Amino acid sequence: MMRYEIRIKKKVTRRLEKLPKRIRQLLFLLIEDLKMAGPIQKTWKNFSPLGKDKYHCHLTYHYVACWTCKQGEITIEVYYVGSREKAPY
Repeated sequence: MMRYEIRIKKKVTRRLEKLPKRIRQLLFLLIEDLKMAGPIQKTWKNFSPLGKDKYHCHLTYHYVACWTCKQGEITIEVYYVGSREKAPY
């Protein structure tokens, strides 16, 4: 079974401390799923592609996570975690 490498942008890392504990926990669960199964996460709420090589899902009603993974690569980069109102899509 192939494992994916997860990278988290510095901007996301800095924002983690400001997020509620429950959101951080959900993000870490998502990261584990990304490591094991790759960028396509259909079991996560409101998962959808955002265009070429970009994806997102809802962690809760108010919070989302966005990531990118180029086809054929094993590196996934989480580039946004935060409110869905401010999400970059």
